[in-house]
Amino acid sequence: MARDSHATKARLLDAAFTEFATYGIAGARVDRIAETAQANKRLIYVYYGNKEQLFDAVLQRALATGSESVTFDVEDLPGYAGAVFDHLVERPELMRLVLWKQLERPGSTDEESSSYEGKIAAVRRAQEAGRIDAGVPAADVLSLVMGLSQAWFGAVGGPAAGAAGTGWSPERLAEHRAAVVESVRRITTPAPPADGA
Repeated sequence: MARDSHATKARLLDAAFTEFATYGIAGARVDRIAETAQANKRLIYVYYGNKEQLFDAVLQRALATGSESVTFDVEDLPGYAGAVFDHLVERPELMRLVLWKQLERPGSTDEESSSYEGKIAAVRRAQEAGRIDAGVPAADVLSLVMGLSQAWFGAVGGPAAGAAGTGWSPERLAEHRAAVVESVRRITTPAPPADGA
């Protein structure tokens, strides 16, 4: 029976995601990834090259999945922030993976930069049309939206931790999500025109 290379690649990426989110690039072990994926270690090198290239493939897949799950909507940045928060609640290990990337491989790929620049341009156009407050530069608006959505996932006592290492209650998650959405609404809502304008 022919081996299913697509299934093997998917198992390797899944196992590598968990390994990299837990140990980072330097601490990840190819042997553990292969064992978890129930695959020959040699296939990692055949399919992905070295460990760093495997990390790039894992990160790219995770970001693509996030983009598919949470569509950027410049017309509803509060809703977008809430959707990003929900996505991270369901996948707290994603923030760990991103933090490892920032620690061990700062900078961004061309794809990451292009995606970010596209979102900044959309925010700028919405500001020029008066739909988003233009008092804050577009790049800063996007950074604030993303920062508010992600902030507590890396914070001590954040939703990925909770009391004694357990997750937050659904009620507490809902409270924080509402605070994120309201904060984004406040920073993006255009100021009312001055009297007499």
